[in-house]
Amino acid sequence: MGEIHELGAVALREALATGQLSAVEATEHFLARIAKHNHALGAFVTVTTDQAILDARAADAAYVRRHREGAELPLLHGVPLAFKDLTDVAGVATTHGSAALDRKPAPEDGALAATLKGAGAISLGKTQVPEFGLTAYSENRIAPPSRNPHALSRSSGGSSGGSAAAVAAGLVPFAPGSDGGGSIRIPAAACGLLGLKPGRGLVPAGESVGDAARLVVAGPLARSAADAALMMDALVPRESQPEQGYLGALGEAPAALRIGVSLDSPWSTTFPFTPDQEAVDALNTGIKLLTHAGHSVFDAEIRYDNRYPEAFTAAWTAGVGSTRILPQREALLTPLTRTFRRRAQQRSAAKVNEANSFLRQFTHDTVIQYAQWDLVLTPSLAQTPRPVGWFTGKDPGGEQWPAPDWPGDADDDYRKQCEFAPWSSMVNVCGLPAITLPVHWTGATPGEGLPMGMQLIGKPGSELLLLQLAAQLEAREKTAVHTL
Repeated sequence: MGEIHELGAVALREALATGQLSAVEATEHFLARIAKHNHALGAFVTVTTDQAILDARAADAAYVRRHREGAELPLLHGVPLAFKDLTDVAGVATTHGSAALDRKPAPEDGALAATLKGAGAISLGKTQVPEFGLTAYSENRIAPPSRNPHALSRSSGGSSGGSAAAVAAGLVPFAPGSDGGGSIRIPAAACGLLGLKPGRGLVPAGESVGDAARLVVAGPLARSAADAALMMDALVPRESQPEQGYLGALGEAPAALRIGVSLDSPWSTTFPFTPDQEAVDALNTGIKLLTHAGHSVFDAEIRYDNRYPEAFTAAWTAGVGSTRILPQREALLTPLTRTFRRRAQQRSAAKVNEANSFLRQFTHDTVIQYAQWDLVLTPSLAQTPRPVGWFTGKDPGGEQWPAPDWPGDADDDYRKQCEFAPWSSMVNVCGLPAITLPVHWTGATPGEGLPMGMQLIGKPGSELLLLQLAAQLEAREKTAVHTL
């Protein structure tokens, strides 16, 4: 069977379901991996060893009982995973990555944790996030930063950065992320993973009560299309799934697609940027892969309203303004959070409503343009994974935690983030599904250097199509490698 952590989530699920492997064996293996590697990676903030072992023992007992009775096992029986530290897990503190909040155990599971634990998954702990999930890097004042397994000096991205690092390093087989402006796709691209952002409303467990613009959705971070499809089968209500489920329908190859390729971004007027050559190389690699698979790729010129940056920022940061923080603890916030919190509190409700109204019109205009093609293709990121501390102006990795200060300018930090990931947030605004796939490495041979990805944006309801296309490209890549 090989090493347990080398199995994909689907293969691991099969080994658990057939009794080749017990839930305790799988859980102990991944906990040992975390104990060995997390000190260098900073992927986990909290490891719930004792509770995970108790849950694994309960899963094994349930396996014996169900086998005796002939009852069906839950979909993710005994499969270990982890939740980002924005998600409530009963009995575990949700820090939200902030030193300004008290660390009190959550009284009950949040919707996302309840859904996946209800499907039989076993939580190993909570993973590193930026403060309140606001940034494209997972660094905060409460714990060491989450680092990229492919280069420890580099960031794993954000806000699902700890989860992406854990999956890429084999500390968990896959993990759920949440995405309100790129928070699944950015770390997936940085860590060489597949990251799927479902369309708005498909995964009820990913919605947030403080998200008036309905930007945030939950989705999988995985090493393969099959693993991502398995998690989608657990996340999406059965009545909203394809007839065979996502995993069951994955083998059906998509028909020839018309794909529009674009480097246009709604951020470019406010923050002009030039994509790194590595981003262009990844895009060109993606075009070749898609063309060789029988799809047609066209240049696409997409026009975006230059009022977008201000409107998105108002909607994206509105929640942090209403977060309850004691006045004496405001100084414990990072400069970016403190700055955007102050501005959100000074912004009138009328201004927020005006921004949301604009974003609805932006959605209408953008979706009409995208509809000319089956999918829209962009690079996942405009730059290679950034060094830890690059956005804030300092590498905090060698300092004692919590760090005594937090350097950097909030506006410069935000500008860097928008230039780093200029093709992600508009997908959330439009409520569309999108996927990032690892297609390029900056080294001399595949698997060397840093990973770079391509993003495919689909029409409403195209999550299965995106996964089928990912599976098609994976199969062609394996065939090419085998032929060589």
